[in-house]
Amino acid sequence: ITDLRGEGFKVVAITDLHLAKLPGYKPYDEGMKGDYFVKNPDGSVYVGKVWPGDAVFPDFTRAEVRKWWGTLYEDFVKMGIRGFWNDMNEPAIFERADKTMPLDIVHTVEGRKTDHREIHNVFGMQNARATYDGLLALQPNHRPFVLTRAAFAGAQRYASTWTGDNSATWNHMRISIPQLLNLGLSGYTFVGDDIGGFAGSPTPELLTRWMELGAFNPIYRNHGAKGTRNREPWVDGPEHEAIRKKYIELRYQLLPYIYTEMEEAAKTGVPLMRPMFLEFPNEKDFETMDTEFMFGSELLIAPKVDEKFEPYDVKLPAGTWYDFWTGHKVTASTLTVNPPLEAVPIYVRGGSVLAEQPVVQNTDEVPQGPLQISVYPGPDCRGSIYQDDGNTLAYQHGEFVRMQFTCEARPESLRLKFTTEQSQYTPWWRNVNFVFFGIISKPATIVLDGKSVSDWQYDSAKGAVSINLKTQQAGEIVINVH
Repeated sequence: ITDLRGEGFKVVAITDLHLAKLPGYKPYDEGMKGDYFVKNPDGSVYVGKVWPGDAVFPDFTRAEVRKWWGTLYEDFVKMGIRGFWNDMNEPAIFERADKTMPLDIVHTVEGRKTDHREIHNVFGMQNARATYDGLLALQPNHRPFVLTRAAFAGAQRYASTWTGDNSATWNHMRISIPQLLNLGLSGYTFVGDDIGGFAGSPTPELLTRWMELGAFNPIYRNHGAKGTRNREPWVDGPEHEAIRKKYIELRYQLLPYIYTEMEEAAKTGVPLMRPMFLEFPNEKDFETMDTEFMFGSELLIAPKVDEKFEPYDVKLPAGTWYDFWTGHKVTASTLTVNPPLEAVPIYVRGGSVLAEQPVVQNTDEVPQGPLQISVYPGPDCRGSIYQDDGNTLAYQHGEFVRMQFTCEARPESLRLKFTTEQSQYTPWWRNVNFVFFGIISKPATIVLDGKSVSDWQYDSAKGAVSINLKTQQAGEIVINVH
């Protein structure tokens, strides 16, 4: 664990809620001594068959049991394990037709006895709650990472989740979009799926397409069942490896944007992965759209989710849009596309200010180079970037930085203003590279805070102007076209 951490890996270990019925096993002995396990109607401890064979189950409806469960993570935390995956916590039980706990099993809800009929839907959430609270008690200034298989309304306070054991099929890749959108609308924003499919083995093309799509899920994680084909990016030869690497690196480049949008989700509940109708409620064409989606407020993602070779239509809402890959404005409202294997159609909403960073190999690595602020002129042009240390709870005490950007396009000029609302945290960047798209001819002059700037570049192929500046908390850039 220590060696992996030194190379930038953060290990997440599975901890199932069932405990082996094994005298001499510390968790079992402690639980029996404390009378912490769920009971049969006759008062005896319920025993079910799971991975270790005979197993017992903590009664997570009781506060003292949840507190005890949290202490079981102490040794794992000391090892340096960064997060925990609460699996099998519906609870799943073998050798039963219903695959779960009998409905007459007795629970005690803070002193009130009831049975599993009432508790089943919240049992997994209470398991995740116990894990989250336990990790916070062990490391009071460290953000817990918990992934849970079973959840209920409110579980997003304690754990992320995923869509469960899917299959390695094009259909399951396609339906991952509405599944994740629905979870986001239900208040569960930190979600993902098993990229590549859990059951079965994806073809090389399916795995590549799914890794492209997954880069625009809140959680980017592939996974597969034992005995299925390997899913590492490099398993299918150099062509597939290069494409998969491209999207993994794009994910790292977009981390400032993703983190800013996830901070908004934490405050407001508005998800990172959004159905089209959430951003464009007045446009009838998008009321039932489930193959395109918004990734935050600024990026429209229209992936290929069908194994057929035929082109498909991408519909763009009213307004100004830019092709993410070329930087060019898109003039049509419906585009017929047939993207090659290496391409995902991505469009940037006009009026966006998008934050990006240089590629890193892990989230603890400090990016080497400038922060990039990409400006796409359009109506109500604005954006922001939020940064904190990413690991501790210091942000709750004001240790973060938030910058706001607004821009205004006129026939003769483009004006960008930026301010810093909060700056008790020092971010990683020392320079900012401002890139302005939609500039159809070389500017006459560029002015920073009233003074002419000479060190800038114009890319006629992209119609973009780049200006690299030392970091400052506030300022105004004016690009004079005429």
